Amino acid sequence: MMRISTKGRYALRIMLDLAQHRDQGPVALREISERQNITPKYMESIMSLLLRDNLVQSMRGKAGGYTLTRKPSEYPIYEILSTAEGGLAPVHCLSMDENECPIRQSCLTIPVWEGLHNVIKDYLMGITLEALMKEGSVCMA
Repeated sequence: MMRISTKGRYALRIMLDLAQHRDQGPVALREISERQNITPKYMESIMSLLLRDNLVQSMRGKAGGYTLTRKPSEYPIYEILSTAEGGLAPVHCLSMDENECPIRQSCLTIPVWEGLHNVIKDYLMGITLEALMKEGSVCMA
């Protein structure tokens, strides 16, 4: 069964929290941890992924914390989940280089998995942090 892990779900909650509090300046890890009920240690591991892919930036010092690098409308949910999960391909062979799979050219099931991946990607690319912040604006059709 394909599932989004806790890491992916928490990354989305963290990013949404930062979007909701973006007008307050840098947000301390401790504040997000308390609001989202995520341990600081687990948050640090997720933040390192978000920092690596430049989804957030870190500021040190007394007034330090984390901020988004873009507007909430510029963050598709797919990008956040893909960063946290290390990709969202429904089967391993789609996350590999084409040359790594010895039967890819003759595999009759590849179109099924590519189609599923495209549906997931298209859906999640169509939802942004901004859309999640607006109640009722996410279409679950």
